[in-house]
Amino acid sequence: MKIKLMTSLFAIVMLAGISVNAQTKVGYTNIDYILTNLPDAKTIQAALTTEKAQYDKLYQDKVSDFQKNLEEYQKSQATMSPVIKADKEKYLQNKQGEIQEFQQNSEVALQQKQQELLAPVLDKIQKAIDDVAKENGYTYVFNSDAGPGTTPIVLVAPEKDNISNLVFKKLGVEPPKEAMSN
Repeated sequence: MKIKLMTSLFAIVMLAGISVNAQTKVGYTNIDYILTNLPDAKTIQAALTTEKAQYDKLYQDKVSDFQKNLEEYQKSQATMSPVIKADKEKYLQNKQGEIQEFQQNSEVALQQKQQELLAPVLDKIQKAIDDVAKENGYTYVFNSDAGPGTTPIVLVAPEKDNISNLVFKKLGVEPPKEAMSN
C-alpha cells in the first residue's frame, strides 16, 4: 500500500513539475499489451504449453501408478503380515510424497522456463521503448497497466502520448488493428 502511495505521489510530483519545465515530454505504453501481441508471445506460449503437457502426463502416470498400488494394498491388506503391511504403507506414503514433490517442482520449473523465455523478449521491448523515447523526445515513459489487481500508474493521459504503436513499429511488428491510434 505504501509503495502504491509513494508511486502515485512521485507521479503527481513529476507531472506537476512537468508544467513548469516545458521541455519535459511524458509518454505511456502498455507493456502487457505489446507483449501479448508480439509473434514471440505465441511461440513462448506454445513452448510453455508443450512443457506443461509433458509435466501433466508424467504427473498423471505417477498418480495412476499410486492408485494402482493403493488398490492392490487395500485388496490384500487383510491377509498381509504386519511387517509387509507396514512396508507397503511406508511405500505408499513415500510415493504420495514423491507425487506432491514432483507437482511442486514442475510448477517451479515451468515458472522458471517462462521467465527464461520472456526475459529476452522483455529486454527487446524495453530497448524499443528506450529507442522510441529517445527518438521522439520523451523524457518519461510510464506503463499504463501496472498489472492485474493493481492500480495503473497512468490514470489519465492524452492519446497522442501513447507510444505503443511506435514501439510495435520499432520492433518491426504491425500494430494490432484494435490498437489505439498514435
